[in-house]
Amino acid sequence: MLVVCRGCCCGSPRKHPGTDHEGQLARLRAAAAESDGRLAIRTSECLGPCGQANLVVVQPSGEGRRRGARAVWVGWVLSDDGIDDLLAWATAGGPGMAAPSPALELQFVPSPAEARARTRAPEPRAPR
Repeated sequence: MLVVCRGCCCGSPRKHPGTDHEGQLARLRAAAAESDGRLAIRTSECLGPCGQANLVVVQPSGEGRRRGARAVWVGWVLSDDGIDDLLAWATAGGPGMAAPSPALELQFVPSPAEARARTRAPEPRAPR
């Protein structure tokens, strides 16, 4: 499943006027319709990391979860190439099942929970 943020910044022509936001969503939905149920698209209000808009969360399949995969947050999904890479990975199985393209992997961002955990992590102590 792909969760596509369409909150305050994602999907907004005010923030990214050169991106065809509706066209992107239409492509994702068309791919889901052609997937025989292997791919689902859901839109969501603001998911949080607005600085990385447009944001898509790729949920692992049941088998991907059994293999230990977690949801992957992908930021800056603004181009047709980004949508192509996202769809190729998702239709190949997504997290835990297939490797993302190197370009897509560069767009991975921490979830808000991961970002909070990183800021709360204690600094490593220097050896005495």
